[in-house]
Order: sequence, then C-alpha cells, then structure tokens
Amino acid sequence: MNETLIECVPNFSEGNDRNKVRAIVDAMRVDGVSLLDWSMDADHNRSVVTIAGPARAVVEAAVRAAGKAAELIDLTAQRGVHPRIGAADVIPFVPISGASLAQCAILARQAGLEIWSRYGVPVYFYEAAASRPDRALLEQVRQGQFEGLRELVLRDATRRPDLGGPELHPTAGASAVGARKFLVAYNLYLGRPDVATARAIAKGLRASNGGLTGVKAMGVLVQGRAQVSLNITDFRLTPVRHAFATVSRMAESHGTKVVEAELVGLLPEEAYERDSEWVRLIRGFKAEDRILERRLQQPLAWPI
Repeated sequence: MNETLIECVPNFSEGNDRNKVRAIVDAMRVDGVSLLDWSMDADHNRSVVTIAGPARAVVEAAVRAAGKAAELIDLTAQRGVHPRIGAADVIPFVPISGASLAQCAILARQAGLEIWSRYGVPVYFYEAAASRPDRALLEQVRQGQFEGLRELVLRDATRRPDLGGPELHPTAGASAVGARKFLVAYNLYLGRPDVATARAIAKGLRASNGGLTGVKAMGVLVQGRAQVSLNITDFRLTPVRHAFATVSRMAESHGTKVVEAELVGLLPEEAYERDSEWVRLIRGFKAEDRILERRLQQPLAWPI
C-alpha cells in the first residue's frame, strides 16, 4: 500500500519582514512534517511555503501556521500587488500519494474548523472543498479583497464565510482553505516596463476569458518591470511550454519579448522539461532544489 503523503502550500500576506515569515514557518514544525520550500516576494508582499507529510500532521502544521499569521500580520496596514483576503490567505491541500482529491477536501474541512475554533479566523472553502458552486474558483472567493469583503459580509449574506463570521477577523481577515491538484506558479518578465502590455497578455491568457485551459493570469509591475504572473492549475491539459510559447508570441505582437522567468514554489517531476527554453529562463533554477519529488528526498532544515 502506498504511504499517504499530503502536500500543503499555504500563502501568507507578508513578504517584507523575514522575522515574521520565519516565525510562521517555524510554527509548522510538527513531527512527521517536512519543509520543502519557502520564499518571500516583497512586491507581491506575499510568502509561499510548501510542506508535506502524513495527513493529520500536515493539517496540524497548517492550522498552527494560520494562527501564527493571524497573530503577526495586520491586513489593515498591509499593501501589495497580489489580491488577498487573509493573513493566511490561501491554504490548499494537495494529494501526493496514497490519497485522493476528495480525501484532501475532507482534510481542508477539518483544518478550516480548527482555524475558526482556535483562532477566530473565518474560513471560506474553495475548489474541491467548496460547499457551494460559486466558491469553486479562488478568484470568486477573493473578489473585493480584504477591504471590500469586510464591508460586503455585513450587508450581503451570499458573501459571508462558510465557517465563522459573519464579520471577518479585524486584522487577519479570513482564510480560503481548499483542496486542489498540483499547481505551477510561473511568472514571466517582459523586456519593456509596460504594465498595460502585461495586463493585456494576462487577459488573453486567462481561461475565464476564453484563453488557455486551467490558466489564471494577471499583469503587474514588479520593481519597475512588467510581469505576467501565471497559475497553471492543470499542467497536463496546458503544459508549461505551451503557456510560455503563448506568452512569448503575444509579447512579440506587442513589440516586446520574455526575458526572464520565475518559479514560485515547487515543480512536479512530470511537468519538468530539462532542456526547454521555459526552464532555462527561470532565475536561479536548480532541479534538485525545485523539483517536488527530489526535494521530498532531501527536505530543508527548519528555521532556527
């Protein structure tokens, strides 16, 4: 029988204060849980952590991290280019081996209940864990962001959390907890600092606009550089090479080109193409550090 192994990739609304992020990561130190990756992005003001392990231990690690984030992050003072509704903004559970997506949805429900009962942070369930069809997509849940949502929940019952509330937590907002397949977070930088071009490309890419299947995208300005930020939610239906080629072609039509790439989090071995252009352009890429299955064999040390 396969060992049950679950991945969790929580995103936190803090990308500037390294001490805060280290404290959140350290809160995940639970017996049996491996730390696979963590990164900070000051412009997005966001950090992404990847952990893996047995189901019960991973749920406990994610819940503790949500509590520490609620303690340390004040959304009323937080600003960044990435949409967010919570200090622990999204907490997805992903099956690696010996578990199904449906089982991860159950884990998401368990984690959400603990986050609300322990820390008073309301929870929305999304994707495979969604309790309503209008909350299957994360962007639907996050519409209005923290500032808009905290007003909407007071006057619109359809926008209230699945657990807790109706008010959001005054400083930590709410957490979106879900279950999903592997996601590839891949950002592309254009040669010209024109955010309008990045936004036009992102709009054309998005599946919701008739673009590429399973692709979410936004165009932003990062340190004066135009960035097309992609979430590829099913790399089997839309391989990364296809998304990259499409962005490159669209960039050329706007008189610019893709000059650099960035991978956020880890990449499944199945999605990796060693000699491809899209991999070559990833800043600081080392397969032994960024491929999920390889990192599982050599996890990171927990912060001291």
